[in-house]
Amino acid sequence: MLRRALAGEVAVVLPRDRGGELRVVDPASYDPAGTGREHPALVLFTSGSTGAPKAVALSAAALTASARATERFLAGPGRWYLTLPDNHIAGVQVLLRSILAGTEPVVAQGRFTAEGFAADVGRMTVGAEEAAGSEESGGRRSPAARTPLYTSLVPTQLVRIMADPRAQDAARAFDAILLGGSAISPALLTAAQAAGLRIVRTYGMSETCGGCVYDGHHFDEVAVTIEDGRVALAGPVVADGYLRVEDSDHGLRLIALPDSGTGFGHTATGARSFLTSDLGRLDAGVLEILGRADDVIITGGENVSPHAVENTLLALLEPHGIAEVLVTSVPDPEWGEALVALLSPAAGARSGDRRTGGAGTGVDAGTAPEATPGPGTGTVSGAGASAAEQLTEQVRDLAAGTLPRHALPRHVYAVDSLPVRSIGKPDRAAARRLAGELLGPN
Repeated sequence: MLRRALAGEVAVVLPRDRGGELRVVDPASYDPAGTGREHPALVLFTSGSTGAPKAVALSAAALTASARATERFLAGPGRWYLTLPDNHIAGVQVLLRSILAGTEPVVAQGRFTAEGFAADVGRMTVGAEEAAGSEESGGRRSPAARTPLYTSLVPTQLVRIMADPRAQDAARAFDAILLGGSAISPALLTAAQAAGLRIVRTYGMSETCGGCVYDGHHFDEVAVTIEDGRVALAGPVVADGYLRVEDSDHGLRLIALPDSGTGFGHTATGARSFLTSDLGRLDAGVLEILGRADDVIITGGENVSPHAVENTLLALLEPHGIAEVLVTSVPDPEWGEALVALLSPAAGARSGDRRTGGAGTGVDAGTAPEATPGPGTGTVSGAGASAAEQLTEQVRDLAAGTLPRHALPRHVYAVDSLPVRSIGKPDRAAARRLAGELLGPN
């Protein structure tokens, strides 16, 4: 069906939730509503990590431009391994790139595990070697005969791969591993690269057909600027805009929404553009993301970027066995909002006494409430306030020389897993609810 969408024959509407039903819409059921826009090839919903999901209209031209730019940035057309939900842009792009490359993707089955990853990649590499071997000439394999192997992961998946030697070995087979979706731990990135994994950090979103900035460098047809601190992207990969999707007894109807107030627009040269909610800066043309404008927490009259605090705390706490950090806030009568840090210990620190500090470090996740969450929920049960207060004091002392006083978390809790959405992005709304539950009535 995606082939027909790329050919302009139909519009494909991906489900809001993983496992939902893919819908096919006739172009006649599309209403440009005075925008002058053509019917989309693909409609998908944003992750909704900071608000209600939005329906994004992507043209066949934009999707093709994105896939071809990826090929140019990497080692050309390749064979892909799909581990991500195919109702999100990162997952469906693996399928679209495969179609345009004329290759068959390998699709992971069920919940992602390091063991399953290693087994799938093993079968994938055997197939690639057999295909290349059939084109050998004179006893030597032609370098051009080998099809590059690619995959796209989120950091949580990479954490699991790095904890499993067999999966780590399998990951070395890929010519590139695209990594995005959430904040990337510097220590994790360094360890993966030291292990011989070819990591490419990606930045993009549904509104830009996925990643359009790789390792801080934008695609050749994409322009990146900073407008009042926010990242603006322009070029052929930018979406047509947002839609309203109406369901009735007669099927889906797609109605284009105007650009006004959405961030979409055009540059002076007519290129499609999108002003993101991401804060960033350019250093010699290299983009660095600093956080999100709509995530900023005002505490005691000071603006705090959770992203910046997360990165700082993670760098400080990783040596003490903390794998992930998520910063949120709860209402506070004195400060307006009080910062709360949720810590997820690394695999080795989740058993035994859960001590993460070691001798002399002064950081002990074992003092925090014991956590027994359901998958991806971050739900925590048990233990008392004094343990959490002790952990909070330890983390604040450790970060006092690095973070300004107003950016130090006022509450710190250890949980076995952070709240995430299906694509692996932090679920900040769920994190705020969880922090309120942990803190309890004041």
